[in-house]
Amino acid sequence: MSFKNRHEAALRLAEVLKKYRGKNPLVLAIPRGAVPMGKIIAEALGGELDVMLVRKLRAPGQPELAVGAIDEAGDYYLHPYAQQLDLTDEYLEGEKRFQLQTLRERRRRYTPARPPIDPKGRIVILVDDGIA
Repeated sequence: MSFKNRHEAALRLAEVLKKYRGKNPLVLAIPRGAVPMGKIIAEALGGELDVMLVRKLRAPGQPELAVGAIDEAGDYYLHPYAQQLDLTDEYLEGEKRFQLQTLRERRRRYTPARPPIDPKGRIVILVDDGIA
């Protein structure tokens, strides 16, 4: 599928996902580009909207190279090639702490009045704009 813009993409995706209408889905949007899309989809399906906050774990000395990713709960994934780098436990723990702090700050900005919505037992629809 190709789309003219994010708005059109969200409308078309909401149509594809219409089987979830009325089932109170939780739409998690990855900031920033997918948040407006997630809002359209959540409203069309009668669901709730929240953000899914993740950060890349950077390679030592190469901040643009991702060796993995971490979410705001502290769960993380390391790409298999990370083992080929000089990634010490000390470096990895420090990088995780740094990214978790960044995620906490972002959560406070996105939803200052409440914690993340619990997805347990919910239909979850993850939205990303796929541009970056």
